[in-house]
Amino acid sequence: MKLFDLSGRVAVVTGGNGGIGLGMALGMAKAGATIVVAGRDAAKNTAAVKQIQDSGAKASAVAVDVLKEESCRALIAATMKAYGRLDILVNNAGINIRKQPEQYTLAEWHTVLDSNLTSAFLCSHAAHPEMKNGGMGKIVNIGSMMSIFGAPFATAYAASKGGMVQMTKAMATAWAKDNIQVNAILPGWIDTALTRRAREQIPTLHDSVLRRTPAGRWGVPDDFAGIAVFLAAPASDFVTGAAITVDGGYSVLG
Repeated sequence: MKLFDLSGRVAVVTGGNGGIGLGMALGMAKAGATIVVAGRDAAKNTAAVKQIQDSGAKASAVAVDVLKEESCRALIAATMKAYGRLDILVNNAGINIRKQPEQYTLAEWHTVLDSNLTSAFLCSHAAHPEMKNGGMGKIVNIGSMMSIFGAPFATAYAASKGGMVQMTKAMATAWAKDNIQVNAILPGWIDTALTRRAREQIPTLHDSVLRRTPAGRWGVPDDFAGIAVFLAAPASDFVTGAAITVDGGYSVLG
């Protein structure tokens, strides 16, 4: 179906070398997109590119440090040099430092905010002129259920992900005139390296998530393939400024 066809389109995925980012990259690749995996870990980048290529799609990697403005801008420039176009940007890179709010240092606060939110602004800022010149674009920002809920161990993370939703709405209104749709995905509890560390730090977390999630399980990266394709494809051309939960019903219980 052409509504979900990404043939000929080029997608950059920050943090695309594992977890949710790789799940989204694989989904878009299977729909025909060429994928640029952006991450700091060269070995993980190489492995992710091979996995995408093994699925029959085109893929390459660009090393990026999302804490540095010049690196974010170089990522977009490298993509344009390699492929001559940029159609889709997924701002997925992110970290968490789990502490009570009074335990944060200012440096830790800035590291989380800059990694999760400022990097998305910088990559989007660099992508905008290329998408505008190309006549269209899709930006997908990865928020979190912490965009909705609070948690005592996630002050900086929640602030960054709440900011991601509001930034998504602002960019959507600003760039609609350029035929660029900007949307956010709010993942629930997904089985990734990040949440495995959370389960080590919070022994009761696993069972409490299962009790509250109507679907009765943790999510997996493959659960993001479909939403990624939808938000990257013509099917979502009249969808912008949305924040869509992918959480097995966790947030419905309020």
